[in-house]
Amino acid sequence: MTALEPHDAEVTAALVETTVAEPAEGVLGRTYRALSIGIVSVVLLIAFEATAVGTAMPVAARELHGIPLYAFAFSAYFTTSLFAMVLSGQWADRRGPLAPLATGIGAFGAGLLLSGTAGGMWMFILGRAVQGIGGGLVIVALYVVIGRAYPERIRPSIMAAFSAAWIVPSVVGPLASGTVTEHLGWRWVFVGIPVLIVLPLGLALPAIRRMAGGATDAEAAAEPFDRRRIRLALGISAGAALLQYAGQDLRWVSLVPALAGAALLVPAVRGLLPRGTLRAERGLPAVILLRGISAGSFIVAESFVPLMLVTQRGLSPTLAGLSLAAGGLTWALGSYVLARPRLGPHRGVLMVAGMVLVTLSILAAPSVLIEAVPVWTLAVVWGVGCFGMGIVIASTSVLLLKLSAPQEAGANSAALQISDGLSNALLLAAGGAAFAALGGGAVGAAAHGAVGSQAAVAHPGAFTVVFLPMAAVALVGVWVAGRVKDTPASSSRQRITR
Repeated sequence: MTALEPHDAEVTAALVETTVAEPAEGVLGRTYRALSIGIVSVVLLIAFEATAVGTAMPVAARELHGIPLYAFAFSAYFTTSLFAMVLSGQWADRRGPLAPLATGIGAFGAGLLLSGTAGGMWMFILGRAVQGIGGGLVIVALYVVIGRAYPERIRPSIMAAFSAAWIVPSVVGPLASGTVTEHLGWRWVFVGIPVLIVLPLGLALPAIRRMAGGATDAEAAAEPFDRRRIRLALGISAGAALLQYAGQDLRWVSLVPALAGAALLVPAVRGLLPRGTLRAERGLPAVILLRGISAGSFIVAESFVPLMLVTQRGLSPTLAGLSLAAGGLTWALGSYVLARPRLGPHRGVLMVAGMVLVTLSILAAPSVLIEAVPVWTLAVVWGVGCFGMGIVIASTSVLLLKLSAPQEAGANSAALQISDGLSNALLLAAGGAAFAALGGGAVGAAAHGAVGSQAAVAHPGAFTVVFLPMAAVALVGVWVAGRVKDTPASSSRQRITR
């Protein structure tokens, strides 16, 4: 699964208030119909990519002899998207969201093609990095589109549409990807998805150009890009990449890139996220921290689910992918529950409950390493976790909306996505290092047939050291969720910039 998961689609509802007049029509009314269909088509593309690529990834890594680098295939996406998010926020705030969205979709497709034609694992990872640039541009631009084009009263409806857009791909995507992978090869999954780009481009871009394409103040001169923030964005991406490299090369000499990465990362994080984020201060800082904790812990754990089922329980790629299919439905259900107006006063309690469900699901997932535990148990467990994530991610979206001023749409949404992407990148680096250290490479070799079949089940610890720490991180999120539950809608707005 990638950074553009259901949670990435859902956050587009969490935008700043605008002064758009509120006609008495819904998201499919005459005014919004073309735009709604177009941007939901973008979400459908993201959904099919996430579910299809996640299913094919274990086979791709195995055939490219890159199981020890498996985590890099995911973290490379998140690393480059960090820079793209900051760039997209400034680009959209100053000149409108149309250009970053179109550029992002193009880069997204180019990255898929590069990975699909890769001859080795590092080239495959490079393609994922290019795809991450596209994903970072798209998600922040979508924030700004929704904030400019839709009045607040119908934003819950477009959020529900985004959630619903994940249901069919969650079921069809793994089945289609698994079938293609088994009969034609994993490469066809990657090179085939870019064909779907034509529909979102054709539907969304003209509507966005008409309703939200220009700068906020068309008569004012466009402000120059904030070079300091661009430098910080480069620093956060480079720092995360160095830490990931150090985590994969477990030698004393790796302390050098690790220290260099930390030296770049720490000041960049302090400059790009609001003050008090790491202390979970009430208001925007706690919301942004919760987003990173919830998304990072859950997505990192989910990234290893198909690999665990394929290598440890002998499932086909199709069945491994389908084990996560119910998650799309329950995630949408959680978002739908949170969107009900009468539940608004109880959002704080729901957020805590959602993080508890996420924690329990991650903690229970490695139980399928025990042969006596039915494999279908994981599908149930993960569906429960996705329900909790639907509540938590939608909640952070709503709170960001209430704490953001109109002119800060790009900057604030970029900060939220930076927290999301950085958490994913760092936790994937840590999880990947632990996975490799405890025999993850041997697991892949056994599954590929290099050693006896007994070896394939001889390294359950390689997966356990991924899931259990992620459960601990999610448990911290329970506390952070409690910190944001009483944040009033009228609380002072906190700027990202210093």
